[in-house]
Amino acid sequence: MTDWAEKRAAFQRDGVVHIPGLLGRDQLEAALKAWEWSLANPTPRNAPWLKRDGKPLFYNDSFHPNVLDGYREMLEGSPIPEACAQIWGTDPVWFIYEQVFLKEGGDTRRTPWHQDGSYIPMDGEDTAVAWITFEPLAKNDSLEFIPGSHRGPMYNTSAFDPKDDTRPIDERLPLPRLPDFEAERDRHSIVSWAVEPGDVIFFHFRTMHGGAPTRPGQRRRTLTLRFFGERTHYDPKAAKSLPNFPDMATKLKPGDIMRAPGFLQLYPKP
Repeated sequence: MTDWAEKRAAFQRDGVVHIPGLLGRDQLEAALKAWEWSLANPTPRNAPWLKRDGKPLFYNDSFHPNVLDGYREMLEGSPIPEACAQIWGTDPVWFIYEQVFLKEGGDTRRTPWHQDGSYIPMDGEDTAVAWITFEPLAKNDSLEFIPGSHRGPMYNTSAFDPKDDTRPIDERLPLPRLPDFEAERDRHSIVSWAVEPGDVIFFHFRTMHGGAPTRPGQRRRTLTLRFFGERTHYDPKAAKSLPNFPDMATKLKPGDIMRAPGFLQLYPKP
């Protein structure tokens, strides 16, 4: 039985919580089917990256315009939206978008340290990324976090340049450059968990995180789902709008409460 009061306190303190076994067998299978739908229906901008040509694959895709065709049933039957409400201590819960990852075929680089909140144009207490793995992962192979980093500062997130993980995504943003957290690991209290399929890790948009590399023989399939709640406002940064709210920048002012028909309310069901 999950101690939600403890998880809520940990999320507020650390910006990240691990909830073992949140997804039952059928719910995990539904999440995997959604992930497979994304791989079978890549967005045009990312479809070419699925052509491995014998090289190790590090593929990710997100914001499919028809995501609910492949995800609605899974989302509506999942315990994840209610879990978001539990760790925030408030509802409703709205779905924003999906992101799928596939690493396989040899050595792939680690996912650089970054904060999702530095490019998603919203902020507030009620934001969460739900991270799901479809393979068991040892602690050293799992996603890593810096507890408390959601309290600030916000950095100009990584451009994911293989030559420099700290290169900013947009030099024009009035945000400080990302420190080299990987080179300074001993200066930070980094946490990670061994995870099994069915576990879910929730973290705040502002929480600093990065992923371990893969080695030959490893395959890593992960799905992330992003949600927001009542205490979330418009905060343009690297992106001014989102694909499911393309006129966000003209309809909202910084600080305006987030609401739009393009976001699916999942909990409580309207």
